[in-house]
Amino acid sequence: MTDIIKSFSCEKSCDCEVKSHDCELIVLTGGPGAGKTAVLESVKKDLCEHITIMPEAASIVFGGGFWRLSSISAQMASQRAIFHIQREMENLVKEEKEWGLGLCDRGSLDGLAYWKGSEDQFWKTFNTNLESEYSRYKAVIHLRSPSAQNGYNHENPIRIESAEEAMLIDNRIHDIWKNHPSYIMVSSQESFLDKLALAYKSIKANVPDCCGGHFEIS
Repeated sequence: MTDIIKSFSCEKSCDCEVKSHDCELIVLTGGPGAGKTAVLESVKKDLCEHITIMPEAASIVFGGGFWRLSSISAQMASQRAIFHIQREMENLVKEEKEWGLGLCDRGSLDGLAYWKGSEDQFWKTFNTNLESEYSRYKAVIHLRSPSAQNGYNHENPIRIESAEEAMLIDNRIHDIWKNHPSYIMVSSQESFLDKLALAYKSIKANVPDCCGGHFEIS
């Protein structure tokens, strides 16, 4: 594994003998402030190099200077950009054959929660359907957004939603993903560490068998 590939991988070395992996994808989703970034930063330290964590497509788009305007046309344009970046990142990870598992910071259907047109227009715009998008992912882990009283904040500079708006988006995300055959919901907890532990367990349960000997699922 080259240094550049290692920089995109989780941190623990792996002694499994599998040299080429057929990568499966897991979505870690949730409304604004749900804790996805904290969870992914934590698991990166504990999972092995044959697991990769993809960056959030929206952060690539808006962090890279894409204009974030309030008009309907601008919001639709940003969602088209996000969808295609998400899709190509997933394709890249699968085609490299370096990783057995890819953790997606949101999935392709998260954009539907932010989409300003009709659902039918969404499917036509991206030439896809619900079943096709579900089939791309082995599992969907949904971290629920906290309320303002339970820790919602604006520490992420890209996060612009109020606590109320975050809950509405979170509910839409639930409606979009809830029928996935391996949908796992992680509710907000009084302690974020408890929420982290629940998410951690769900991720570890989906680690490839060849890499699963590095830890025990507690």
